[in-house]
Amino acid sequence: MIVITNPYFIEDEINIIHSLFEEGLFLLHIRKPDFSDVAMAQFIHQIKLEFRSKLVLHNHHELAEDFGITGIHFSEKDRKISFDYPARFSKPCRYTTSTHSIEDFNALENDFEYAFLSPVFKSISKENYHPEKDLFKEIKARKNYKTKVIALGGIDVENIEQTLENGFDNVALLGSIWNNENPTKQFKLCQKIVHSYSV
Repeated sequence: MIVITNPYFIEDEINIIHSLFEEGLFLLHIRKPDFSDVAMAQFIHQIKLEFRSKLVLHNHHELAEDFGITGIHFSEKDRKISFDYPARFSKPCRYTTSTHSIEDFNALENDFEYAFLSPVFKSISKENYHPEKDLFKEIKARKNYKTKVIALGGIDVENIEQTLENGFDNVALLGSIWNNENPTKQFKLCQKIVHSYSV
């Protein structure tokens, strides 16, 4: 299971992040689009060294090597205008990206370990962001099996099992975690469902 940071300030965020990792979080995507490179470096610096290998950067990719981060995420926009990945990174990295249709997902090169496909449901964190197509129907046209497809958008305790049953390889959580009074407890509830499905 994957968690994406809230793009905005969250009270006690670093301690919550540590708690999520201690509870078994596999990967944390750091998405802070308004952060300068200095702010991003300060944010990463607060995360314990033992968890740095489980981070994926959405921007300020140049900081990855300095902090021992091997996860690099390309937005759909970045992917379509960038021709130099993975050549720009001297060390092997986990490359991930975002897609919003099964056609875009199927067209991905095999450089990517996984791709988000969104929104699956009405977004919890973004107002008026909801699916224009039924992605459960769309995913039946999947042709790319080298890249894992990760469900994003409105994923919560109530729909994780349904999502995995309909062909997604895993789920990513954002609003479900950060809009909750107890993010760690919510994470554990979601994680339990994912684990029970994969057993």
